[in-house]
Amino acid sequence: MADEQPSGGSEEGMEEDEAMEEEEETDSEGAPARVYLPGQPLAEGEELVRDEAAYRLYQRAQSGAPCLSFDIIRDNLGSERTDYPLTLYLCAGTQAETAQGNRLLVMKMHNLWGTKETCSDSESESSESDEEEEEQRKPLLDIAMVPHYGGVNRVRVKDLGETQVAAIWSEKAQVEVWELKEQLKAVSQAEAMSTFLREKQSKLQPIFAFGGHMIEGFAIDWSPTVAGRLATGDCNKNIHVWEPTEGGGWSVDQRPYAAHSRSVEDIQWSPNEATVFASCSADASIRIWDTRASPGKACMLAREAAHEADVNVISWNRLEPFIVSGGDDGLLKIWDLRKFKDGDSVAKFKQHSGPITSVEWHPTESSVLAASGADNQITQWDLAVERDQEVGEGEGQEVTLASLPPQLLFIHQGQEDIKELHWHSQCPGLLISTAQNGFDIFRTISV
Repeated sequence: MADEQPSGGSEEGMEEDEAMEEEEETDSEGAPARVYLPGQPLAEGEELVRDEAAYRLYQRAQSGAPCLSFDIIRDNLGSERTDYPLTLYLCAGTQAETAQGNRLLVMKMHNLWGTKETCSDSESESSESDEEEEEQRKPLLDIAMVPHYGGVNRVRVKDLGETQVAAIWSEKAQVEVWELKEQLKAVSQAEAMSTFLREKQSKLQPIFAFGGHMIEGFAIDWSPTVAGRLATGDCNKNIHVWEPTEGGGWSVDQRPYAAHSRSVEDIQWSPNEATVFASCSADASIRIWDTRASPGKACMLAREAAHEADVNVISWNRLEPFIVSGGDDGLLKIWDLRKFKDGDSVAKFKQHSGPITSVEWHPTESSVLAASGADNQITQWDLAVERDQEVGEGEGQEVTLASLPPQLLFIHQGQEDIKELHWHSQCPGLLISTAQNGFDIFRTISV
């Protein structure tokens, strides 16, 4: 059941998903359990259950109204954290039924234990000590929220010196930057939470706002090489680049980067070239820009028909010169930037049966990535696995284990209408995803 720790009268909490019980070797009638693959029909009376042995950690969280986007806040608890319990900090924005009902959330998820090994029959009898241990292992969630008029389309967090800020794309056609200091203090200290709720919650405002886009958008990314540099793209094909100014503000170039012909869906700065960023669009193209040129001449490379439909998301590999893209066609495509203008993608994968909604390279494993789709799947891939056949062959044939591409490591299900996922850079292999029915926090045995 959910273990709830209200913050300001909220009913948010974390839970271990009871609907997904540990998969047994046999079903209730003694028949052997079988592996389910998306696309296979279920027989009458069959239901999907989660294989506990396939996860090192699995938790769920609810945030009240669903969150379309979130980002992970870096903390000072150390890197390469593998010991349980884990503590995580997230920033997210809601998509409530009314504009007035939205909130910007800072969440502290803590006491996150890994999955338990299956007990033997002799150990399965309940005892007082078992109940105490179960109570101690319940996941906890603290939330500091501030009112935000309008749904939040996308959130991206950045450390600017000792200050952590969140850039917010809002459905009210405005990009805002919020400091997170007070919210982080509130979720870390009970006394600070009381002060926050009493004196600060309703008074916090963004430290900067830009309304020059004139229409809402989704594309936004902080530069990893220049502190405070930001790029934002809107649904009217325009991209603006922000430069930090003395005193903590930003100067936003009013001249747009406007080579796309339709909505800009995603933006990614180069991990090592300060003036270079990539964008993708509903016009099916991917473009590479260099801000040293004027906006009208900055597009230096373009793949006009990168996908057969809208290109929804891209991710720039931090360690190798590759970009992965995901589109409405359900395809994942890998692009070698050294050959970007010479030919097609160097690899493509067709596992998802719906549009790709999020994709991200692993922060330290250059060949590993994760993707989510509108088909309610999250997939993990390792491109270092050698291919024996062209991915996508056999489309329309029966789905079997043998028909899956060898690079596909894992399929995670259980969420509805998955919107976004991120790897936690300080907790190896940990994935977090947001969907219509809340957050999943998990680590599989594959990564």
